[in-house]
Amino acid sequence: MAEEVYQELCKTMGRRGGMYPGMDIPEFYVLAKELFTTEEAAVANAMPRGFNPARSIAAEMGMSEEEVAPILEEMANKGLCSAAKMKGMIAYGGPPFVPGIFEFQFMRGTSTDRDKKLATLIHNYKTAVNMARGPVEEPYPTMRVITVDRVIKAGNQIHTYDQVASYIDKYEPLAVSTCYCRHQAKLMDNGDYCGKPTEVCMMFGTGAQFVIDRGMGRKIEKEEALEILKQSEEEGLVHCSTNRQEIDFLCNCCSCHCVILKQALSHPKPGLAVSSGFQPVWDSDLCSACETCIERCPMEALSMGGEELPDVDLERCIGCGVCATGCPSEAIQLEERPGIPVPPVDQKALKAAIKESQAQRA
Repeated sequence: MAEEVYQELCKTMGRRGGMYPGMDIPEFYVLAKELFTTEEAAVANAMPRGFNPARSIAAEMGMSEEEVAPILEEMANKGLCSAAKMKGMIAYGGPPFVPGIFEFQFMRGTSTDRDKKLATLIHNYKTAVNMARGPVEEPYPTMRVITVDRVIKAGNQIHTYDQVASYIDKYEPLAVSTCYCRHQAKLMDNGDYCGKPTEVCMMFGTGAQFVIDRGMGRKIEKEEALEILKQSEEEGLVHCSTNRQEIDFLCNCCSCHCVILKQALSHPKPGLAVSSGFQPVWDSDLCSACETCIERCPMEALSMGGEELPDVDLERCIGCGVCATGCPSEAIQLEERPGIPVPPVDQKALKAAIKESQAQRA
C-alpha cells in the first residue's frame, strides 16, 4: 500500500508540472519518502487544484476534517503544501516541486543534517530528470527577467511590470528569505559559494504571509525591500520571476547557482529563453573601454568590439541591466528590444500563451 501511495504521488507531481515535475525514476522515490510520510503523500494526492479548506480535502479522502487538518498543518510547516487565509478559514494548495516545494525546504537558511541530506537528494533528482529528458525547449518562456528600470534610456516606455519597485509598493506584506539555489549548493559543499548575498529573495502578498507564518522568511518593510533591491543590483544579481505581469515572488539570481539562469544558459539562445524586453546601448563619448561590463555580464553576452566599444550578442543577452549598474562611467543605458512578447497578465493568460505556442509548433 505504501508503495502505491508514492507511485500515485509521482503522478500527482507530474500533473502539477513546473520545472521539475514528477518522473517515474528511482531518484523520485528516494526523495519522496524523505519529504513525505505515507499519510502526507496520501493527502497530497487528494488535494484538488487551487486552494481548498481541510474539510474539502478530507471529503475527497473519505475522512473527517479532524483527521486531515493536522496533517495539512504539518505539511504546510514542512513546505509540502501552501496555505492561505481565505474567507475566514485556512485553505491549502498543492504546489509543484519548482517553483514551490524544493524552494520551501531551504528558505529558512538552516544547515541541519536533514537539510544537507535533502540538498543532495534534490540535486540527485534534478540531475536524473535532466539526463532522462534531455534539453528542454519551452514553447513559450515561463520565467522572465525584470530589468533595472533606473538605467532605462529616456524616451523608452516603462510599464509597471518593468519596475520591481512597483511590486514592492503595491503588495503587503513583504517577506525576504534565503536564496534556495545558493543555500542548497552550500549545504552540499561548504566551499561552493560565489560570495553573493543570500537573504535576498522576496515574496509578495499572500505568498509572503505564508512564509512569514511558517517561519520560512521574515517580514520586511518597504524601505528594507528597496535596500535589498539596491544591494542585489550592486552585487550583479539578476531580478527574475514568473513570466507574467502579476507576480508573487522575486528571485535575485546568480548564473553560477540559480536554476532560472542555469536553465536559460542551457538553451542555445538564452536571450530568447528568458528576457526583460530590453537591451543595452553604449555612449561612445562616455565609455572608457574598461571592460567592467564584460566581466559582470552573467550570460557572457558581451565582448570588446573593433571600435573600443563592447559588442552585444542578442542571442545571449537577457536585458538584466547588470552591465549598466556596474559601469563606472555610466556609459550604458537600456532600450526596448523588438520582438520580445509582452508578459501575460496573470497565470491564466500565461497558460493560454503556452498552449497557443504549443499548438503553433504541432
